[in-house]
Amino acid sequence: MKTFRIGSRLGAALVLSALALSAEAAGPPDQASTATGSYLAGRFAQHQDDWTAAAVYTGHALSADPDDLPLLRRSFLLKLGEGRIDEALALATRTLGQDGDPQMALALLAADHLVAGRLDEAEATTAKMPPDGLGKFVGPLMRGWLAAGRGQTDRALEALNPLSAIGGFGALYNLHAGLILDLAGRNEDAAARYAKVTETEAPLRVVQIVGNFLERTGRAAEARKLYEAFQSGSPDSQLVEPALKSLSAGAVPARMVGDARQGMAEALFDLGSALHHEGAAETALLFGRIALHLRQDMPLARLMIGDIMEERDHHEDALAEYKPLLDNPVLGWTARMRSVDALARMERNDEAIAALKALTAERPERTDAMIRLGDLYRYAKRFGEAADTYGAALSRLGTPQERHWPVLYARAMALEKVNRWPEAEADLKTALSLKPEEASLLNFLGYSWIDRGLNLDKAKAMVERAVELKPRDGYIVDSLGWALFSLGDYAGAVTKLERAVELKPLDPTINDHLGDAYWRVGRRNEARFQWTRALRNADADTPKDAIQEKLDKGLPDKQAAAVKP
Repeated sequence: MKTFRIGSRLGAALVLSALALSAEAAGPPDQASTATGSYLAGRFAQHQDDWTAAAVYTGHALSADPDDLPLLRRSFLLKLGEGRIDEALALATRTLGQDGDPQMALALLAADHLVAGRLDEAEATTAKMPPDGLGKFVGPLMRGWLAAGRGQTDRALEALNPLSAIGGFGALYNLHAGLILDLAGRNEDAAARYAKVTETEAPLRVVQIVGNFLERTGRAAEARKLYEAFQSGSPDSQLVEPALKSLSAGAVPARMVGDARQGMAEALFDLGSALHHEGAAETALLFGRIALHLRQDMPLARLMIGDIMEERDHHEDALAEYKPLLDNPVLGWTARMRSVDALARMERNDEAIAALKALTAERPERTDAMIRLGDLYRYAKRFGEAADTYGAALSRLGTPQERHWPVLYARAMALEKVNRWPEAEADLKTALSLKPEEASLLNFLGYSWIDRGLNLDKAKAMVERAVELKPRDGYIVDSLGWALFSLGDYAGAVTKLERAVELKPLDPTINDHLGDAYWRVGRRNEARFQWTRALRNADADTPKDAIQEKLDKGLPDKQAAAVKP
């Protein structure tokens, strides 16, 4: 079901305008009423995750009351989130010295001092960082890298040491201790720290840094082993291919983190990345912006910012962040695929399809672009093209492995839509042989058999098992209820369909099914209520005429069970 999102750019803009004008509606505008309207509009925009509009309106409110500290701090964060660093720096300076200095403002100011080579000022600013909140993590990292910038390696390691006592931050501590030791030329000590970071499965950036160190220090075999372990854990990834090619060519790479400025950028990106994975996207965005201020050539930081923009439905902003990465030897493929997703979400399907076709032709050994192309065709209801595209992807894959069951499932859905049921059934059986306890597969095949009057006992057991696996999935519970209805167990159908409506109260298909079941057990008024609800929440796939006919005439006494949409 499609719903109107008040958070869309157009919807938000209309409401923002109304809020900005609301304080002035009662009479002639004055400075106070304008400030109030802008403040309300700014709060609303930030709540809607539209930081661009929030920054504008909060800026208007701040101009009317330039000494309002909460407004100053909010405006600073909004400007930083937008990447407007000069404006954020000016505001950051104004927030200091009042009721405790904000940690993010201190981080940006210290980073800016380091960019300008003002080590004394950077250290003085970092010294103000409180020991709690984000300061507990930011302070040690910044102090460590500032000491490293003066060549004071032991002091730098001592500054980092508080991180080692924080649960879950051992890897970050060892990584940056290794980087500082590496920068000082203390290779054996650095190797020991790096080894601790790679004891368990390491993310891409750690693999890049440690592999780079191993290559530079004559440990090519260890570097290759590290790269290949990462690649085997991500068989569809090409992220370490450039490093493997360079290694095979015998080239010695440049140091990845060559000074304190780059080290601090690395530290703030690492913090941001960890926060992003934990769902704290706003704070991650701010750290990403400061990292890019320190070091513009940080493709992973830019990718993270693009991903955060995409998560917020700011697709144009995401595309702008991905654009500089499209030709990047490591992240280019990833950036192009994510750009395609942004285009698709903006319903620029022709551009997305053209881009995916180009990617598919460019790398004939890969399947991710082809599978995404199949998905795009399926969402556009071009089911025949979707089925053919999934088929081409499966041909590239060869013998399917367990992780390929979603491709078979997707092709089965497309095939069923174009009335090629025997082929769809074969795909579902193959997928279930790979993933026998996957609820979506059990539900699809089981219901389809019931719908066709095939393998009824086995089919019912399959749908029941799907419900056991996902008891809170309203669509799967609906399938069981409709299966019972199709088998003539109307009382049992009512029980299951009422539960499905509890889980998905506004889904028109489920409302329609419950209406049918109520009618069959003689609950006519409740049936009409559910059919009316189905029409009220109807989407493009809802059979409105059929539902209206039921409202007008009810179900015929001997109507066969309807095919589930």
